[in-house]
Amino acid sequence: MVTAGAGPDDRPASAWAPLRTAVYRNLWLALLAANIGTWMQTVGAQWLLIHHTNASTLVALVQTASLLPVLLLALPAGVLADTFDRRHLLIAVQLFLVAVAVTLTLLTLTDRMPPALLLTLTFAFGVGQALTLPAWAAVIPELVPSDQLRSASALGSISVNVARAVGPAVAGVLIARTGVAPVFGINAVAFGIFAYALWRWRPRNARAVEVPERFTAALRAGSRYVRHSPTVRRLLRRALVFVVPASALWALLPLVAARRLGLGSGGYGLLLAALGVGAITGGVLLAMIRTRLSANQLLLIAGVLFTVALTVVGTVRVVPLVLLALLPAGMAWVTVLANVNAEMQLFLPSWVRARGLAVYQVCFAGGQAVGALVWGLVADMAGLVLAYLAAAALMLVGTATSRLWPLPDLRSVNREPAAYWPQLHLAQEPDPGVGPVLVTVQYTVRPERAGSFLAAMDQVRGARQRTGAMRWGLFRPAETTDRFVEVYLVPSWDEHLRQHGGRLTGEDRAAEERAREFTDDEPEVRHLVPAAAGPTLSDDREEL
Repeated sequence: MVTAGAGPDDRPASAWAPLRTAVYRNLWLALLAANIGTWMQTVGAQWLLIHHTNASTLVALVQTASLLPVLLLALPAGVLADTFDRRHLLIAVQLFLVAVAVTLTLLTLTDRMPPALLLTLTFAFGVGQALTLPAWAAVIPELVPSDQLRSASALGSISVNVARAVGPAVAGVLIARTGVAPVFGINAVAFGIFAYALWRWRPRNARAVEVPERFTAALRAGSRYVRHSPTVRRLLRRALVFVVPASALWALLPLVAARRLGLGSGGYGLLLAALGVGAITGGVLLAMIRTRLSANQLLLIAGVLFTVALTVVGTVRVVPLVLLALLPAGMAWVTVLANVNAEMQLFLPSWVRARGLAVYQVCFAGGQAVGALVWGLVADMAGLVLAYLAAAALMLVGTATSRLWPLPDLRSVNREPAAYWPQLHLAQEPDPGVGPVLVTVQYTVRPERAGSFLAAMDQVRGARQRTGAMRWGLFRPAETTDRFVEVYLVPSWDEHLRQHGGRLTGEDRAAEERAREFTDDEPEVRHLVPAAAGPTLSDDREEL
């Protein structure tokens, strides 16, 4: 689960502080039940396939089928979460998940569950999860005080990993005694509990968007923001270089349990429980560890620990040693993901938070889904040992890149909304849908200050492109030596009004103020709208 970023000071809040808020506590407990049900379903689905031909690939495809929808739908889901009532969206999706889980239960009870149908229903369940993740991530700041957001991020990881410890263990016992169908039935009940908790929640300040963004425009705006944000791209790279090799551990662990360690479903649940216990421990200790080590040092240590764990799990046949290796692997997993999640929440402004987190989830789930498939194929062709050793080598290489792509230090970055542009004084108010809109800003800059001005405007360019500009340029009239003209193209008048109304942040304001330190007069701004219907900008090219 992706939750929010840091609070206003650097002192870490207690890991349990958000649970003092009744609404958050109730939803957290309900989500914990849903997470437990999800892990039980995953174990049940994998165990139904363990004795089929090409089991390595089929078992790995369970993870691929559950995570691929996030890769395909996370960004549209983020648009929906940023546009519509998130509570209503979450309730509808949980009811859909209940229906899928009930279908799984009934078909398994009647022995009508071939591998293809199982993977199809797993994919449908993944669709519901893909729609849930961005909306839930964006809801967290509405539930807890801002100084507890980092603790809420740790609690999200604790919830997932408590479920990882409890769900597989319970599933293993149930499968051994009653079969797989009851496991799917419990999952249906768990998501019903989460839907009920969401229905009982009544937000104090109902979120309302006066004029919701059009879907396609919102989708492009989210993509544009990520494309022009070096910080977000850096965080996405850090997530990918960890998740792709780490996915081998999760995807192939059922085969390690059955083929190398000779364990049944209960033993497999025990292995997952060890991972979960390690992750819970890491989540509880993370706030304390952050006071002693930097985020980049934590990533380096976590990568080395996970490399060792992959090597041990892939080569050792002694159950106690494998269990011992899985404990620090769980700690490393939650350390990396909680840090990257928190940095994303800290950096993303509220207007694009769900969409930005959705892109993160695309990378996270896509890395797991593609990685699981690749490692499954490698295991089928070369064996489990070589698959794990290859993943360990890739993890070590990725860890070494922490010096090349370190996590950015965002403690001094102002990400609060800042509507600081002057009020528009227009002779005529354009229709919101009219576009594109060409905005020109003329600056007066003395020649000796031109170099410093140009350097400062590079940061302004990033702010314009992140918040709506499709194209941006800075020109100087050939007739003068002290004039510069900034030109940027926005898709519509509505998009430009959103720039005025809250898309900009304190960091963007600081960038503009630094650039204006090198100017002599107030900039002269002009807004050019299409003069007539039809094509506005022609791009005629002579054919050769």
